Amino acid sequence: MKNLRLKAARAAMDLSQQELADQVGVSRQTISAIEKGDYNPTINLCIAICKSLGKTLDELFWNE
Repeated sequence: MKNLRLKAARAAMDLSQQELADQVGVSRQTISAIEKGDYNPTINLCIAICKSLGKTLDELFWNE
């Protein structure tokens, strides 16, 4: 399942995939794969992404 909430939050902060990847210590391809739904990140990576984007785990990663 695509993570459009992550993509929207990243875009709202005017960050490229590369810039977010640099902030959380992964490759741009990893961020792309998460957004496309091709990769399930570890909880530690989820937390790092949330901190960088100022969002909660529920806001970005919880499927309702």
